[in-house]
Amino acid sequence: MRKSALILAIAPLIFTLSACGGESGQTANTTGTPGSNPATQATRNRWDTVKNRGKLICGVSGEVPGFSFVGTDGKYGGIDVDVCRAIAAALFDNPDAVEFRNLNAKERFTALQTGEVDVLSRNTTWTLSRDTSVGLEFAPVVFYDGQGIMVRKNANIKSLADLKGKAICVQTGTTTEQNLADQMRKRGITYKPVVFEDINITFATYAEGRCDGITADRSALVARRTTLPKPDDNIILDEAISSEPLAPAVAKGDTKWGDTVKWVVYSLIKAEELGINSQNLGQFTNSNDPDIKRFLGTEGNLGQGIGLTNDFAARIVKHVGNYAEIYDRNLGPKTKLNLARGQNQLWTKGGLLYSPPFR
Repeated sequence: MRKSALILAIAPLIFTLSACGGESGQTANTTGTPGSNPATQATRNRWDTVKNRGKLICGVSGEVPGFSFVGTDGKYGGIDVDVCRAIAAALFDNPDAVEFRNLNAKERFTALQTGEVDVLSRNTTWTLSRDTSVGLEFAPVVFYDGQGIMVRKNANIKSLADLKGKAICVQTGTTTEQNLADQMRKRGITYKPVVFEDINITFATYAEGRCDGITADRSALVARRTTLPKPDDNIILDEAISSEPLAPAVAKGDTKWGDTVKWVVYSLIKAEELGINSQNLGQFTNSNDPDIKRFLGTEGNLGQGIGLTNDFAARIVKHVGNYAEIYDRNLGPKTKLNLARGQNQLWTKGGLLYSPPFR
């Protein structure tokens, strides 16, 4: 896992607490207000830095199938990866103008704060403390999740109550660990936490049978289950013990950069709402619908407000697709994960995805 000299130099100045919804972390800022934080200073004018560099540096996990992982062809794939590619498409009209950096839960926020990465797109839960004391600026949620527990099918464990006195593997120092403790305490259920700092060791320990269950975001459990020796021998309990809105993040201090990332994500959602995808984009270029004309940049100058071309949304759809296309190719019914969209549907279909107007 890569750690730059810059991270190593500044790490003593920042108190880092790993956390996650899934595999998320949390960092406390001990240097005062965001304006006085040396790490924050390093992230200012990020928009100009990225444009002048000619490519995006994106922090990902690189180890979660469906979200960010390296395929057998050596290429990165997943929802989190496609968000990065969408940003590159908007900025450079080239979805491949991205350098991916694998970051674990402990080091990811430091990498963002110090400017080693431009954006963090790494199944990270949006929380109040991360939005304030950690100094992160979150883009819209790209996946609504919840924490769950996976157990072996033959263990006859059907609910949290059945885990009384059982050993549960959990990544230490995370919101996952805290959520589990809170829920078990609330229900008066005693259990034996088996904790590890590294998420890979945590899952390996479960696979070896050294704990009766393992807890993480439900999406992470579904993804990691596919990597177990006998995936079908494991089930995920129906009960969700937390809400985990997963979203990309940038460091506070550059409003223009934050707005760019924010509206790239909204473009993915809005394109689906308008019925525009990578296959039919050309059919909409001569549309008389004012909403579509503004969205595609054939009318108005919305892109100029964030330093982009007015057709930035069209670039995104052309190269990456809309949200539905991204979801389907990474998590949909034709993938091993086969995750139903559920609350990750558009608001028009009973889901939680919603974009403000493009006007």
